[in-house]
Amino acid sequence: MTDAQETAAETALRTTGGAPPDDVEPAPIPLLEPREGIPPVVADDAALAEVIAAFAAGTGPVAVDAERASGYRYGQRAYLVQLRREGAGSALIDPVGCPDLSELGEVLSDTEWILHAATQDLPCLREIGMVPTRLFDTELAGRLAGFPRVGLGAMVESVLGYALEKGHSAVDWSTRPLPEPWLRYAALDVELLIDLRDALEKELARQGKLEWAREEFDAIASAPPAPPRKDPWRRTSGMHKVRRRRQMAVVRELWTARDKVAQRRDVSPGKVLSDVAIVEAALAVPATVQALTALPGFGHRMGRRQLEQWQSAVDRAKALPDTELPQPGQPLNGPPPPRSWADKDPAAAARLSAARAAVSSLAEELNMPQENLITPDTVRRVCWEPPAEPTAAAVSEALAGHGARPWQIEQVAPLLTRALAATPA
Repeated sequence: MTDAQETAAETALRTTGGAPPDDVEPAPIPLLEPREGIPPVVADDAALAEVIAAFAAGTGPVAVDAERASGYRYGQRAYLVQLRREGAGSALIDPVGCPDLSELGEVLSDTEWILHAATQDLPCLREIGMVPTRLFDTELAGRLAGFPRVGLGAMVESVLGYALEKGHSAVDWSTRPLPEPWLRYAALDVELLIDLRDALEKELARQGKLEWAREEFDAIASAPPAPPRKDPWRRTSGMHKVRRRRQMAVVRELWTARDKVAQRRDVSPGKVLSDVAIVEAALAVPATVQALTALPGFGHRMGRRQLEQWQSAVDRAKALPDTELPQPGQPLNGPPPPRSWADKDPAAAARLSAARAAVSSLAEELNMPQENLITPDTVRRVCWEPPAEPTAAAVSEALAGHGARPWQIEQVAPLLTRALAATPA
């Protein structure tokens, strides 16, 4: 048994079980105001220069958060950036007024950044010139430590005993000026991140998982930007109803037309035309604007010009030669869906079944989600195309080739080596 397994097998402390510590009131304490008050919004170069100087002179890690306008605006750009550092206090920066924060990013480049669910915020921070070289992800730390709930509010409450007000998480952050209650909420989001990080570091060390967490954080910080998604129109909600290639072409044309309009108007695509409407039009393939108008999502509130725009997209799909119609399903870059393994390759199905059972059991012992122990995709790939000689060394090399971290390989390679020897019942 590893140190982490032994520790996880013990009675869980309050941090993983959610019970309050002896030195904190059983009921969470509402956190209503930032300790220095709501900082002014930084929206010009002069104010930004002051913030840069203050944070450069600060000490210790820096807490970072960003607010987007998902569901309101096109894309995932940041509309507010919040920071906090010892000696500098908190800052709220408006990326609309200050679209280039690369100088701030540079003065903090050697500093550890604390983010909650870092992979959500890093893309929009990168767009404005803020790229960390070291980070601590409090959400991921919570997963590795075995917390049942890893949202920021739940973590702050169970670890630190404070209750955060979370009522403004889904508002339109592109609104200007930002209302004071929203700014208070935003400032409070970084108020306790440093304290949360310190408590989680101690808990991870207690469980013998701190080095594992550091490897995960390093992997996030060093990961390149995600490439553009191939055929994003295929992710239209309700796409599973669309079976025929001509109908798929209608989805593609309507999705593309909608995306151009949304980008031009800087609004969320769903506010231009719903996914439901796109799928309904694809299933019906209407011949005229009148027929289109009768479909859900193309009601009386839509103007004639808009309706003609959507009908033109449908007509383009109808006019395509068969050779230009999309194929049903994306080309697979990896193993087929597991449900088909028993028919395609019973031996691979047996390997996968054994591997899943072993990974599930170990994840339970370690008190962490299976997907954080090793990604399901990695398990599938190794089981579908195992090494020619499935030794521990060969399996370790295969896991590394799929991006597994050293700690994951150490934990999982012995299990998968045994699983690859499984045979069909």
